[in-house]
Amino acid sequence: MKKGILVIIFFTALNIASGQVKNAIKFNIFSPIVRTGSFFYERTLTESSSLNFGFIFTKIGVGDTDFSGWAITPEYRFYLSETAAPHGFYVAPYLRYQQFSLSHEDSYGAAYSKADMTGYGGGLLVGRQWVFKQRVTFDLFLGPSYTNADLKVKSGDEEDFETGSWDGFGVRAGVTLGIAF
Repeated sequence: MKKGILVIIFFTALNIASGQVKNAIKFNIFSPIVRTGSFFYERTLTESSSLNFGFIFTKIGVGDTDFSGWAITPEYRFYLSETAAPHGFYVAPYLRYQQFSLSHEDSYGAAYSKADMTGYGGGLLVGRQWVFKQRVTFDLFLGPSYTNADLKVKSGDEEDFETGSWDGFGVRAGVTLGIAF
């Protein structure tokens, strides 16, 4: 365990000393508005590419349906700018896996329905990331998404649940702020 920590400290110090940004930990600054935590880890692979892993967890209502669960989103970023990754404009195909528990209570409080929903999907983002003073990242992204969700009803009817953008076509957007190292 101690050796692992020493190795991490050594490589972090090496990255800082080289002046190159290799890693970034970020969060979506608008996700708390919709009662969601959205966090990202980006690792630079080459001067024009990186891997970005997103993780979200939520407890949110969509219409009369309450969602609670998580999703993971790996993406591969192609940086199109003259500057080395992770700076500049990028295009990023991505995949997503999600798992949620759903509940619905009718307007009279008489019927309570439950379901589980899992889904697979993906999309394509276009974005721009800035790195200030080699330490602070600011990232804007937007793009279409599609998710094929499987709803397993435990009680009630399938019509009780509004799945919103968690199933079918949607838009994925974000503004992240982070720390680079």
